[in-house]
Amino acid sequence: MPTALITGASRGLGAQIARQLAPTHDLLLGGRPSPELDHLATELDGASTFAVELTDYDEVAAAVETISELDVLVHNAGVGSSLEHVSDTPVEEWHHVLEVNLVAVAELTRLLLPALRQAEGHVVFVNSGAGRSAKPRWAPYAASKFGLRALADSLRAEEPTLRVTSVYPGRIDTDMQRELVAIEGRDYDASQFLRPESVAAAVVHAVETPADAHPQDIVLRPTGRG
Repeated sequence: MPTALITGASRGLGAQIARQLAPTHDLLLGGRPSPELDHLATELDGASTFAVELTDYDEVAAAVETISELDVLVHNAGVGSSLEHVSDTPVEEWHHVLEVNLVAVAELTRLLLPALRQAEGHVVFVNSGAGRSAKPRWAPYAASKFGLRALADSLRAEEPTLRVTSVYPGRIDTDMQRELVAIEGRDYDASQFLRPESVAAAVVHAVETPADAHPQDIVLRPTGRG
């Protein structure tokens, strides 16, 4: 079977992507070492963990040395931001959000390019609606996602043997979403957000698109009919 590496796989959207790819792919489950990651690997019999801190670049470089061929790389790991106005956002917040959401993604992609080229593989970037439109108090997060969009577009132009897909979901019903809504001071209504299973299905659909077609951008918005 083809091999897929999914970052941020221990819970939420990443775990759903892993579950939906498991029947057709050998899985490498990326994430910080945790009981949740180990449990998912046990649940998905035959899956292996890729338990690294993505911003520890020496650790990542060592971990990818054994990967000689990779069919699918799904960049799902990421962090939110503190939802401050630009005037109140400290430089540490900018560094943290951009490091996790953009720089670490670019470095993992760079390190895995030989394995992806070998397989003529597929890179999927789970972006965000914030990667297409920036709103007040979302500047660091939106900047990281606009940067992720640029990374995907450049990679697609530079690597003609690869397929590169950006997925732009609206807000998703996850633990991180609950935290963001609490920061915004609103009541949480899960029906107003996309289900992780629905976004995962879009990712899997892109991966399973026949090789004669190149799915480049997928935009998902919640309907409120969940």
